Amino acid sequence: MKKKIAILGSTGSIGLTTLKIISENKKIFQIDLLSTNKNITKLKKQIKVFKVKNIIISNKKTYNENKIFFKKSKINVYQNIFDFKKKYKNKLDYVMCSITGISGLESTLEIIQITKRIAIANKESIICGWNLIKDKLKKYNTEFIPVDSEHFSIFELIKNERSHNIKKIYITASGGPFLKTNKSKLKNFVPKNAIKHPNWKMGKKISVDSSTLINKVYELIEAKKIFNLDYTKFEIIVEPTSYVHAIVEFKNGTCKILTHPTSMKIPIYNSLSFNDKILKLSESLDFKKINDLSFQKIDKVKFPVFKLLNKLTNMDSLYETVLVSANDVLVELFLREKIKFYDIYKILNIILNHSEYKKFKFLRPKNLNQINKLSENVRLKTLSLSVQSKF
Repeated sequence: MKKKIAILGSTGSIGLTTLKIISENKKIFQIDLLSTNKNITKLKKQIKVFKVKNIIISNKKTYNENKIFFKKSKINVYQNIFDFKKKYKNKLDYVMCSITGISGLESTLEIIQITKRIAIANKESIICGWNLIKDKLKKYNTEFIPVDSEHFSIFELIKNERSHNIKKIYITASGGPFLKTNKSKLKNFVPKNAIKHPNWKMGKKISVDSSTLINKVYELIEAKKIFNLDYTKFEIIVEPTSYVHAIVEFKNGTCKILTHPTSMKIPIYNSLSFNDKILKLSESLDFKKINDLSFQKIDKVKFPVFKLLNKLTNMDSLYETVLVSANDVLVELFLREKIKFYDIYKILNIILNHSEYKKFKFLRPKNLNQINKLSENVRLKTLSLSVQSKF
């Protein structure tokens, strides 16, 4: 029997990579659900190729403009995951959650209830709502697989290892487009400089996050939550080629290193594996890259966002929602050239030090509504502060 698959965010880069793997293995998988925000052109192509009968279009305007067309084509079209759940009577075998931003958390929490396995490629969902996700996973006996390359690597490296034997976990960073740029030049850099990542092809938002290295702050927070270890167990180090994704050092003097090419195909392929040989990977061990490996400490003067980690506690708290929401607004303002590169850190620091938000360090998220309300409040405050102030 074929494995029943759902992909939330099928028209984005993670969704497209997942579909590429599935297209090579149609005898093993069937797509029961695809979702997009508003990229109808790509969605129509996917429906045709994979003969999909269920779709979600989350953008209200786009949904209203296209629902009649899809219904005439005998496609079940929904505007949200709730409506799909009411009609879908089966149990999914695998879900890829790749909807970007905090908005992806709602769909993640809901679809956990009707799948056996879930792969989450959404940093914000894990950072802001991990305790809610964890409770749902336990309640519905759903298997969780991390697919960010760093967390996939850690997951593989510590399989069958006891946490008390772990001395240190190193998460690698390429250093982004500004690794070799002098700090004095960065203050005047514009978005076109920040979105040119040396190793990965990504969207503008994640590219800017990679240039400030806030993405590595996010990844460290994610790792702390997923693997239930203190922040002191983790360190970010620079490995410019992105060939090494994680290193685990053990108390017995040994260490493990995981390498793979700069492709999300490998973590996604492994998350899709159900004890079957699914995919013949063309990539082989690259000894030239291994010979050229070098590691260095993060320059926290050039990349001051790492100082923000000192503000976080080891508990799952709403304070992470403050961080993520403020950064979302600031990156958008930077992309529109309303603020400068280092203003992102400066305003983030002001928001996190604001008396209105400090209390959230010690408050656990109780539900999705609480997270969404706080996020909206922080976004408005950040926007107001950015417009009114000079830095």
